[in-house]
Amino acid sequence: MARVLVTGGSGFLGSLLITKLLEDGHAVTSIDRLPSRNSHPNLRAIVGDIRDRPLLDKLLTGSGHDVVFHCAALLAHGSIPPGELWSANVEGTRTLAAAVTTAGIRSLIYISSNCLWGRGFSRPVHEDDPPEPCEVYGASKWEGEKILADHAGDFTTTVLRSPTIMDEGRLGLLSILFEFIADGRRVWVVGDGSNRYQFIAARDLIAAMLLAWQRRTAGVFGIGSDDVGTMRDSYAYVIANAGSPSRIGSLPKAPTVLAMRVAHALRVSPLGPYHARMIASDFVFDTTRIKTELGWRPTLTNREMLLCAYRYYAANRSEIATRRGVSDHSRSADMGVIRILKWVS
Repeated sequence: MARVLVTGGSGFLGSLLITKLLEDGHAVTSIDRLPSRNSHPNLRAIVGDIRDRPLLDKLLTGSGHDVVFHCAALLAHGSIPPGELWSANVEGTRTLAAAVTTAGIRSLIYISSNCLWGRGFSRPVHEDDPPEPCEVYGASKWEGEKILADHAGDFTTTVLRSPTIMDEGRLGLLSILFEFIADGRRVWVVGDGSNRYQFIAARDLIAAMLLAWQRRTAGVFGIGSDDVGTMRDSYAYVIANAGSPSRIGSLPKAPTVLAMRVAHALRVSPLGPYHARMIASDFVFDTTRIKTELGWRPTLTNREMLLCAYRYYAANRSEIATRRGVSDHSRSADMGVIRILKWVS
């Protein structure tokens, strides 16, 4: 049994990771600004902020923690001021790294993002492609990577650059798509829907996190599914398997992107600059490095993941609508002006 710290332990990924760690017999300390959804004799769940250095020192110094899984991050959609997001994600990582160094913990696994880029690629994205974030969330994750690189002599850091994480219970912006399908409304792609945008199954990401810890492998790794089909094909697969009467329609790219930017500027849409730039683009990580160095393999395709998440939504829709005080990925996003599109679909 190892002693493990998970930041963001009340979030979507953090909760699933903690469940797996407890099943494997480890003792887990969780820190999050929200109460934990997990309960177990081997779990110590702390409601707190990773920017609180005295709290981190109290939790880590002399505690015998073997590894830190750093999953905590504020997201760009919603009403969070950019300055608060930057402080939580960047200064939180800086404070955590300093506390881990002082405590002598040997390993830290950091969940980064494909939001390090605000454009699509016509080829698989490699670890040595220079990041080009277009909004504060992506910039904050890139800054977090640089902070941890500065601690290379203090502990082993594994950075996993993750695309959208999928599993049962994944909601957030996806709940907008799911509501359209559940209500039999037309589902829209931008352009012809031939773009390929990679997902990662939560169980596959967690498997990579555990491999990185077990092997203490330092480095930066892109991660994601194999067999990344088009967005049109993925939507069609979910619609067919859900028995929904929804059909797929196409929106012209240039006017749609312009409308998204205007809606974001007016604060009437949950979709930000990143979504406007990527909604009809290709983005797929080259996963050669993580497969070679960690021996990792994905188990689910994009469309299988999306159907799994949809079925959870359909089965729990009424309860989901009442959720409060949970992470952004564990509740439905506010449609804002997108609801007008639903009315005419």
